Amino acid sequence: MKADLEKLRHARSAKDFPNIKLNDDEHVELSMRRSMLGIIAIWLISAILIVAITTILIIVFSDQNVKDMMNKLQDNARNCLYIIIAILYILALLIPFILHMVYKSNTMLITNQRAIQVVRTSLFNTSTNIIELQKIEDVSFHKNGLLDTLFNIGTLRMSTVGDETTYTFTMLDTPHDEVERISELVKASHHRKAREEAKAAAEVAKEMASEEAKEA
Repeated sequence: MKADLEKLRHARSAKDFPNIKLNDDEHVELSMRRSMLGIIAIWLISAILIVAITTILIIVFSDQNVKDMMNKLQDNARNCLYIIIAILYILALLIPFILHMVYKSNTMLITNQRAIQVVRTSLFNTSTNIIELQKIEDVSFHKNGLLDTLFNIGTLRMSTVGDETTYTFTMLDTPHDEVERISELVKASHHRKAREEAKAAAEVAKEMASEEAKEA
């Protein structure tokens, strides 16, 4: 029954996350993305920029001197000016769209065996960090400033044994809940490793005892 349930969890995780290669006995326990607050901030800044450009253009082109100058311009020059204005509006929409896609692509998956972090810094720069849960020594979160406190967001930190590397995931919603769940999975992984090591040691001791008995 337990084996069937594990197969079902694995199949469901493989379907939900086709870009992640999972082991046969592995399934996703937790999926984390950055807070929607970051996306809202990106588009809010874009909206403010568009309003600012529009306001400046209205003020400028309302001036009679500017109107007279525009009338004196040749058609080609006037068209070039309109193209430049159109490009400004396109960039004001395109840049936040790209930032939105990059921001949203940053994810952290916690399976029953590993932590898998997808880090994307641009459209053409993506990396993946994979950490065995058994190697994680400490899991914590950090809130910094008024906004983090008000909107209950923060930075998740996971430190590994040995190389003392710290992996971070910023702009995470409800970081306290996520840290508790990850800590539980890490403890379960450590306990599983301890049982496996104890079992292996017992088998080695049994083999040694058997060999000694044969020699005697």
